[in-house]
Amino acid sequence: MADAAANLKAEPTAYAGYRVVVEPSGQRIRVVFRGETVADSTRALVMHETRLPSAFYFPRDDVRMDLLTRTDHRTHCPFKGNASYWTLRAGEHEAENAVWSYEDPFDESSSVKDYVGFIWNAVDAWYADDEEILEQPRHEAPAKDNPFIGWLINQAWRAKSSPDLVERFAEGLVAAGFPLWRLRLFIRTLNPQLFAIIYTWQQDVDEIAEFHATHEGLERQRFVTSPFAPIIRGEGGIRRRLEGPNARLDFPILEDLVAEGATDYVAMPLRFSDGQINIVTLVSDRPGGFSTDDLGQLYEILPTLGRLLEAHAQRVSSLTLLRTYLGRNAGERVMNGKVKRGDGEDLHAVIWFSDLRGSTALADSLGREAYLATLNQYFDGVAGAVIEHGGEVLKFIGDAILAIFVIDDPADPAPEACARALTAVADARRRIDAVNGERTERGEPPLAFGVGLHRGNLTYGNIGTEKRLDFTVIGPAVNEAARIEDLCKTLDTPLLMSQELAASIPGETNLVSLGRHTLRGVRNPQEIFTLPPENAPDGP
Repeated sequence: MADAAANLKAEPTAYAGYRVVVEPSGQRIRVVFRGETVADSTRALVMHETRLPSAFYFPRDDVRMDLLTRTDHRTHCPFKGNASYWTLRAGEHEAENAVWSYEDPFDESSSVKDYVGFIWNAVDAWYADDEEILEQPRHEAPAKDNPFIGWLINQAWRAKSSPDLVERFAEGLVAAGFPLWRLRLFIRTLNPQLFAIIYTWQQDVDEIAEFHATHEGLERQRFVTSPFAPIIRGEGGIRRRLEGPNARLDFPILEDLVAEGATDYVAMPLRFSDGQINIVTLVSDRPGGFSTDDLGQLYEILPTLGRLLEAHAQRVSSLTLLRTYLGRNAGERVMNGKVKRGDGEDLHAVIWFSDLRGSTALADSLGREAYLATLNQYFDGVAGAVIEHGGEVLKFIGDAILAIFVIDDPADPAPEACARALTAVADARRRIDAVNGERTERGEPPLAFGVGLHRGNLTYGNIGTEKRLDFTVIGPAVNEAARIEDLCKTLDTPLLMSQELAASIPGETNLVSLGRHTLRGVRNPQEIFTLPPENAPDGP
């Protein structure tokens, strides 16, 4: 190989720390893709970056820009800026996102503004002074390791949760001399109520602050005008130096940070393996802020740190989804290993079965969206009351609700769970009354529901096929609760309960017996009770 190409692989120079150096290549550099020369320049720059191969940057006048198609892909470097990407096409061949450029780089890398780089292995050949370069050159080798790598290997894996990892991470940075004043981590979640959880570490504050960002919160001015909004949209990261009269304070949060003495702000996208964009922000109060050495060493470990954070986030999301779709107790049981068909346990509980009245007529008279909104109003009121008073909603069966209030001691003649179930009925009625007030003002028909309560033994566990399981309750007591609720329609009474439950209510003599009734599918007639008129909920 000729000397010109060989010079590109000169013996690495040792140095300390992390740095980026840009210099003229001093040669004619040419790039070939599918037989087309796509870049040919004697003005190319070469960037040398710690522990990375050297990268060539070409003036756009020396690049076949007609072969490039801009894409939406973006990447971020905390000391170079946001890179835009193009797909390279020659004839029927293309290399997706093979070309990048820093169109608005940070000061440290301003010399490559609008220059174009090519991913080394995405093209077919590289030439220096007409001699082919067979291996991507390296210019320097570090004399010392990144100090954060030791923390990553020896400490990060010990964290038991995301807040624990954030705290260990921040303290590890400070211990290594990183000029950190505040660290904030924005992690998106799979949660019907929350869009993200934000963890904040700050000097001289003992605990990690945790903030739950709701989906509705994304539309509020506080988020819309924050640095988080463009990063979530995929526009890359943000770097703002906060010192001096010409500091660029284009987000309200930056003005607040300056007032608190901050000197530098960095917000970087942190991608998970599925492409989900999360965010890490760093604030310094040291004069001069963060150096390239600081950010470079941190940038090196972010991908691995991101995988650890992803593992913690996935566990939180999994538990949230299980709790959401199975109920809190059932979700935790499954998460803790109750996953095999037949896994379960025997429980003693109050069984709640409730049903919306007139749902067929509502479905016929309302459009799909209006009917779903009505169902959700009903479930918010009734199921919300169950959860508020310590019950667990196990299943929505159409417009019916199956729930339980676990009784810890089956021998207890008047367990608290029974009283809580009745309190939940009263609370559900108050909530639905409030909904009905709004519906009446809009000229909509009111909602009504019936509740059947029973006390008994049941089995709580996995049933179904090997490939589709349901974690639920089964047993005669469950069926009897459903049959008692059926009687609400027949007896035109909104609340009915079994003898077993009635006997567990303090002051049971005030309950009203409605006589013995045959329950469908139950051999012996059962005595059924309700509340006296002054305590009974209105309407069936």
